[in-house]
Amino acid sequence: MLTTITVIISTLVIVNFVLLKVSVNKIEKTKNTDKTIVVLNPELANTSKSETNLAPTGS
Repeated sequence: MLTTITVIISTLVIVNFVLLKVSVNKIEKTKNTDKTIVVLNPELANTSKSETNLAPTGS
């Protein structure tokens, strides 16, 4: 009985590893990355924090 349980668990573990190895998604890494900053809304990029109105804290 103990050997039967051991064999069943071992086969399940082996099947699990085989399925894991088969189902791995392979993603190609791109070597050329463009690291330039893209400003989508230039009006928001030019505002400074000193110009914004702060809410009262109540203290």
